[in-house]
Amino acid sequence: MKIKPGGMRELHWHPNASEWQYYLAGKARMTVFTNEGAHTMDFNANDVGFVPRVAGHYIENTGDTDLVVLETFATGEFQEISLNNWIRRVPPEAVTAHLGLDANSLRKIPEEVLDILPR
Repeated sequence: MKIKPGGMRELHWHPNASEWQYYLAGKARMTVFTNEGAHTMDFNANDVGFVPRVAGHYIENTGDTDLVVLETFATGEFQEISLNNWIRRVPPEAVTAHLGLDANSLRKIPEEVLDILPR
């Protein structure tokens, strides 16, 4: 995966496998959400990151060069759920009731999975 300076890998989770990352180049900050709270860590080239199965996470490029990360999963079937994609498929009334997002805000959320969000 390659992320341009200022970009980020959108918030997502993997329902069937943990994720191991090897940082090949650049500087990153990753935040992971578990039932114990949010944890944020900084990474540089040659660092290794880990995300437990079903933990929401996103990665930001905090440097001024491309961030290059190799992601690996111990599964024969890759599965991923992006937060944007999930929100767009939940009934709008439920999103408004639980997250307080109005119809205008919901329409701004992309329907497709973007993976990498630009700056």
